[in-house]
Amino acid sequence: MAILLPQQFYNLAAGVGKSYYENLFGGTNASITVNNFGPAPVELVVTRVNAPVITYTIPAGNSLTLSVHLLLVAALLTTVAGTSTGTIQIATSDF
Repeated sequence: MAILLPQQFYNLAAGVGKSYYENLFGGTNASITVNNFGPAPVELVVTRVNAPVITYTIPAGNSLTLSVHLLLVAALLTTVAGTSTGTIQIATSDF
C-alpha cells in the first residue's frame, strides 16, 4: 500500500538544513520528489538502512525524483551560494 504524504514547501536561508521525513524504525521504501524554484542550488540528503549517506545537488530551476529502498531520513540543505525555495513530496510504500 502506498501513502502519499502532503507536499511541503521550503524556504531555506543560505547554509541552513532541515529534515522533511524521518522513519527511525527500520526505514521504508519511498519516492522523493524535490522541486527547486529558488535562485541557488539545494542539496537532498538521503539516509538509508545499512547504506552510506548520499547527497544530491539540485540546481536552481530544476527538480529530482528518486526511488529509495529503506529510507530513514530525507533532508534538504542549502549551500552558502544563497537561499532556496521549492517543494518536497514523499510517497512511502510497502513493496
